[in-house]
Amino acid sequence: MKYYRVHTKENAYITGQPRGIFTAVWKLVEEGVMNEKEVETYWKNKAYFEKVLPVPPFYEQGNPEGAVTWFKDNAQGNDIYEQMTFYREIAKKYGTRLYKSVSNEIPGEVIYEDDFQIAVKNVRDDIEFKTEEVV
Repeated sequence: MKYYRVHTKENAYITGQPRGIFTAVWKLVEEGVMNEKEVETYWKNKAYFEKVLPVPPFYEQGNPEGAVTWFKDNAQGNDIYEQMTFYREIAKKYGTRLYKSVSNEIPGEVIYEDDFQIAVKNVRDDIEFKTEEVV
C-alpha cells in the first residue's frame, strides 16, 4: 500500500516534520488571515472532519511522541482527501503552498491506524518520498 501526506515545507515545532494540511489552515485562522465568513466555514469543515475522520487519541495529550499522520492510498483515504476542497482552496488563496509526499513503504513506526490513515513516529530517513506541489 502507498501512503501520502499533504503538508507545507515549514516544519512543525512538535513533530519536527512538515506541517500537515489541517494545521497549516489552522495557522491561517490563528493568525487572523481569513475573513469572518471563511473562519465560519473553517469551523464547519473542522467539525465535519472530526466527525467522519477519526482523530488519533494521542492528539488529546498534545502529541507527546511527535507523530505525523499519512493518508492511506485506498478508497477511504482518497475519498476523505477529495472532500478537503476548502482546505486546499483556502491555502492557495492565502499563499500557503501545499505539497504531497508519497511513500511506497510505511514511513515510520506506526503508533495508530484506522481505515483512512496511519500515524507514525520516527519517520524513516532510509526511504525516499516522492514530493510534488499540490495545485
